[in-house]
Amino acid sequence: MIILGIETSCDETAAAVVRDGRFVLSNIIRSQVDLHERYGGVVPELASRRHVTSIVPVLDLALEQAGIGPSVIDAIAVTEGPGLAGSLLVGINVAKTLAFVWEKPLIPVNHLEGHIYANWLTLPGQDEVPEPTFPLVCLIVSGGHTELVLMRGHGDYVLLGRTPDDAAGEAFDKAARLLGLGFPGGPAIQKAAEQGRPGRFSLPRAWLGESYDFSFSGLKTALLRLLEQYQRRPARRVAAGQPFPEYVAPEYGPSVPIADLAAEFQAAVVEVLTEKTARAAREFGATMVLLAGGVAANAALRQRLREISPVPVRYPPPILCTDNAAMIAGAAYYLAQRGVRADLDLDVHAHLPLVTRTLLRAGEA
Repeated sequence: MIILGIETSCDETAAAVVRDGRFVLSNIIRSQVDLHERYGGVVPELASRRHVTSIVPVLDLALEQAGIGPSVIDAIAVTEGPGLAGSLLVGINVAKTLAFVWEKPLIPVNHLEGHIYANWLTLPGQDEVPEPTFPLVCLIVSGGHTELVLMRGHGDYVLLGRTPDDAAGEAFDKAARLLGLGFPGGPAIQKAAEQGRPGRFSLPRAWLGESYDFSFSGLKTALLRLLEQYQRRPARRVAAGQPFPEYVAPEYGPSVPIADLAAEFQAAVVEVLTEKTARAAREFGATMVLLAGGVAANAALRQRLREISPVPVRYPPPILCTDNAAMIAGAAYYLAQRGVRADLDLDVHAHLPLVTRTLLRAGEA
């Protein structure tokens, strides 16, 4: 089964072709980092406009790289949520148009489920990746989400914990902004942390008792308080003649220990994420642990989880951690096996939860 996937949930315009939910034939991603970095974060209006101009060239390139035409495609998969409503609309409208014109089934995919299924994918030229085995515990960590999930089978999820405030990726973005390291924050923090000494400062870890929930807002505030003693000029936004206010990084004195602060901030995030994930794997008898989402590309997170996990740890290559369409097409294959389809009145669901929607679908199959 060959599926064309489309992903436009945030600021990457992506299209991919995947065979049998496992083998990536093409995976095209057009980033918008150049557009948003001046603002220190994604501007939704600009993101949706860029998707409009990028989606057709990205689709054409995905089909060309896969060496196929519409007649070979068995289904169209698209992200229906969660994400930015304006961005999601671009992908969904294009997918519905293609499904109608090419007379193909339309498969709606939860963005978070797509991240999970990136662990099933094999890139061109790679040895075949073995399928993960159930039951497993999956830590989904991205710019907008931090969730710990028990996966008992395809489409069978139990939510163990999530964050009520900042997601891990959002916390990295905000910390990088405070430190003047740029956007996106995750790679910037990791690069700075490689030169730093974790432990020189003591930032808090929010354990939240015995729960599997996460919280990073207090950690961000603690970093801000540490920085205030070094700061010469605060971060601010100025008009600068732009349609959207331009972000101006803070200015610090020459003695500010940026690398050490980045290292401690990263260590605080990684410690809580990995300790709770390893504990969940033990408690629920998982056969393996999966990492998913953009923050899953963080080297410190991967290394620490491998060190303390009681079971093997699996994570995708970095290109499949960040938003991409191959993961959407891959997840769609397993949804198709359960009979999941959408009509042409499919709409966006900007706040679509993983567990509730997936369990409903599993029950309907």
